[in-house]
Amino acid sequence: MHKFIVATLLTACFSAGAFAADDNAPPIWAWGFTTPAPATPPAPAPAAAASPDPTLHKISGSKFSFTRAQVSNRQEPADWFPEDHPAMPEIVAKGRASANPPINACALCHMPNGKGRPENAAVTGLTYEYIMQQLADFRDGKRRTTDTRKTNTALMAGFAKQMTHEEMDSAARYFASMPATPWIKVIESNTAPKTRIAGGVFFALTGKDAGTEPLGNRIIETPISAEDFEVLRNPRSGFIAYVPVGSIKKGETLVKTGGGKVTACTVCHGLDLKGAGPVPTLAGRSPSYLVRQLYDMQQGNRSGTWGPLMAPVVANLTTDDMLIAAAYLASLTP
Repeated sequence: MHKFIVATLLTACFSAGAFAADDNAPPIWAWGFTTPAPATPPAPAPAAAASPDPTLHKISGSKFSFTRAQVSNRQEPADWFPEDHPAMPEIVAKGRASANPPINACALCHMPNGKGRPENAAVTGLTYEYIMQQLADFRDGKRRTTDTRKTNTALMAGFAKQMTHEEMDSAARYFASMPATPWIKVIESNTAPKTRIAGGVFFALTGKDAGTEPLGNRIIETPISAEDFEVLRNPRSGFIAYVPVGSIKKGETLVKTGGGKVTACTVCHGLDLKGAGPVPTLAGRSPSYLVRQLYDMQQGNRSGTWGPLMAPVVANLTTDDMLIAAAYLASLTP
């Protein structure tokens, strides 16, 4: 089966063309920025020491209460709804503080239910084989980011270098055991909420600063509830993605037919776009994440086992093509 998939990918890839558009500027919004990266990235500012806040927070439907420090604990983040997922392996629930550098709990960023956030990735609906390969690619320096201001890519590489095979195995088995479920509502619009950026995520402004602005040729993916996302890390509170009017239909044509410039995504990712074996699911995934990955592959920053097979496929795509494809894929039921 896998030999057939590889052969199909190779045939599809090398029939799709090998050169990217010259004017394919980075879609900086996909990395959670509004301005291009500077030639020399500024040194990160030291985090200000904060006094512990003893306030206990609650979420409707959860029997637990946590402080902000407990919610964001890198080695044991709050698990509001343990009934929503299987028992977490140690590496998922707590990471490994004794590693150098310490390994954060997988649940900190990807959440206990694996649904992830726009600045990282959903890891549900993926196969064990695919997750293991991505961890190996991070470890081996074969998954990088085009915009180096996005620091969590380097963090993942550092964690993967420290993880044992047993830790990778248990994390991959855990996340692969959970099916993907709807998490993102896609809305076509000419406008989007005015936003602020924190941690690579767009947050809708509130109060006197609230309002809308032209969306233009972007996708703005924002939490349904800023408090649920930023303060409570509520694993049941999803996201809204504002996409340009008409982009879903255009994206459907590109994804299903190739639009005369690229191999149809359905050739390898399946007619339902939910993947097969080592080929990942695309349906219902974060559009910001999808655009970042397409651009990173096009620029040679994903060079693992499957990256070079995808590179010729995405070579002729413009960032507009990436946007409409991601809008359509994100609109699908996972």
